[in-house]
Amino acid sequence: MTHTLHRKGTTENLQQDYVIFSMTAKGFNEAGSRGALEKLLRILNKYDVANTGDMKTGNKFIVDKEIIFQNIQDTSIVHAVFTDRNQVAQALKELKEADLGVSVIVSGIVEHVDEACREAGLNRHTVEYSVGIRGNLTKLPEDEILEVTTMCGHGMVSQHLVRQMILDIKRGRWSGQEAAELLATPCVCGVFNPVRAQLLLEELAEIWCCDEV
Repeated sequence: MTHTLHRKGTTENLQQDYVIFSMTAKGFNEAGSRGALEKLLRILNKYDVANTGDMKTGNKFIVDKEIIFQNIQDTSIVHAVFTDRNQVAQALKELKEADLGVSVIVSGIVEHVDEACREAGLNRHTVEYSVGIRGNLTKLPEDEILEVTTMCGHGMVSQHLVRQMILDIKRGRWSGQEAAELLATPCVCGVFNPVRAQLLLEELAEIWCCDEV
């Protein structure tokens, strides 16, 4: 899975951004996996998650979490976003003990994810790296905007909406938290991190002039 692989940022602000998610494999362990996926997502949501969701139903900012749990299907992909590496380790340890029979993927700075796995008594199986963006890059927004938009791996958070949120924060229409949570709503899967987004938006609102947004 690669939709959480391309999050752009600095070593500092990516330390507050981890995604744990799971999906099953068609023809291998998909059939009858609904119960395992629900148990997995309920375990993750015992912790202080910044966002959570199922691509079949939506994220916690548009659908009540209990509805998400109840509507998980065999073909679901379930997600939870963490801002604290220690809680990632605790959640992974609990998932190991639950032994649900489904693959678990963790996105984050590799060294930090490795540390969390070791603390949970796990050895990682595979690592995927993003090699960046190739091709005609002239229409890409600034790196600062990409740090926000790439938190939705399916590209559902528009750079134009991000710019509007920065402007609205500057004008006092929205708080940083309100703007970040609004940006989380189009990311149906629930992998957008509104806690990190709030920090990024507030920083940009502080340093950018109105004509830059």
